[in-house]
Amino acid sequence: MGGCVGSHHDSSGSLNENSDGTGVALGRNQPLKRERPKWKSDYPMTEGQLRSKRDEFWDTAPAFEGRKEIWDALRAAASAFESSDHLLAQAILDGASITLPHGALTECYDELGNRYQLPVYCLSPPVNMIEERSDEPDGSDPDSGAADPSMGCASEAGSGGECLLRLRLSTGRDLRLVVRSTDTVGMMKRRLLNQEGVPAATQRWFFSGRPLTDRLRLDQLNISRDYVVQVILSQPPQPEPPLTPGHTPGHTPEASGPAGEEGAELPQEPTPVEN
Repeated sequence: MGGCVGSHHDSSGSLNENSDGTGVALGRNQPLKRERPKWKSDYPMTEGQLRSKRDEFWDTAPAFEGRKEIWDALRAAASAFESSDHLLAQAILDGASITLPHGALTECYDELGNRYQLPVYCLSPPVNMIEERSDEPDGSDPDSGAADPSMGCASEAGSGGECLLRLRLSTGRDLRLVVRSTDTVGMMKRRLLNQEGVPAATQRWFFSGRPLTDRLRLDQLNISRDYVVQVILSQPPQPEPPLTPGHTPGHTPEASGPAGEEGAELPQEPTPVEN
């Protein structure tokens, strides 16, 4: 996840040397290098999974720190860089006054000294990228109704079959929920209620940085294997204190009963005092 941290300027207007011991002056801008970073994913990744991972980063990174216009410029520069249009990428960086002390987009700074870091998966695809295949067998008996934990819910789209959906609760707990691809988010909230006892009204679901409405269907999300849906749990409303018999909310009972009611005591007239 990208982030930014503040840096200090010296009296000449250039940035001081960084504190990581590399001795590279942050104010000294290096031209963008043409070499694209090579990296390997922890698991074979399809183009759709890579796109979803990138969208999640670009949707969430500006919400933490940094300036949105700089994040937008970095996203455009990263796209041009991956397309091998280095002139356009460099022009975008220069126009936004973004400096690269190492000549790479993995670490850059704006004119205020804020630091921005881009993950390598936003700059190039992994070396173990695989092609998406829609005709893969699901590996399970279609009549059994049992979910295969090795398959993602995207493979069950349109079939109405069961699958295991990975959830990450705001409490830090990860779990798997048995759902159907035709389920709506509201239905899946009720499934989580039945499985974990979490009230549906306290659940807020997010995927790729965007909230999921209750009417959205699972097969519309295209969630692949190893992708996680975030579930934010809010505090349930506090129950109102129990009412005492004969007490109406917002009404304080009188000390004496209502006038004209049988058994009610009437106010006594004051007794005159003889001098």
